[in-house]
Amino acid sequence: MNAESIVQIASRADFLNAVRDAFGRAEQAQAREIVMVDPTFVDWPLNEPGVIESLGRWIDSQRSLTVFAHSFEEMARQQLRFVAWRRQWAHVVHCRSDPDVEAEQVPALLLVPGVTSIRLLDRLRFRGTLSDRAVDLNECRETIDALLQRSVEAFPVTTLGL
Repeated sequence: MNAESIVQIASRADFLNAVRDAFGRAEQAQAREIVMVDPTFVDWPLNEPGVIESLGRWIDSQRSLTVFAHSFEEMARQQLRFVAWRRQWAHVVHCRSDPDVEAEQVPALLLVPGVTSIRLLDRLRFRGTLSDRAVDLNECRETIDALLQRSVEAFPVTTLGL
């Protein structure tokens, strides 16, 4: 992508490639933060070894990954590599949810502040945008901030049993 550009996402493959690319760009830019929002993360490439390797190269104790979902149940079942990777980085990977928000109200987006944003506007047809325009980055930040204001911690790293 060139400075201040927007690319249309028109398929599931485009979306998966955009997510992979965003993680790579975060690593390259040494971004301090990544925020991911989705109702369930079932369609994200978070179980791919290459994605986990990219996140592993990006993350350190000075960085932050925030994950907001309506429910983490499907992530726990289908994104096993991400769940395992998250355990060792739990001090900088924050999982959040808002029990008062319906799944349909949770957008699908990824934000690397100052670098790139992904918005999936139609989850059924995988239509959306990949952008590094300041206006799009700011709109994503505002959407995320509104969700996080009322959110609570969710998806504990370990569950205590009797």
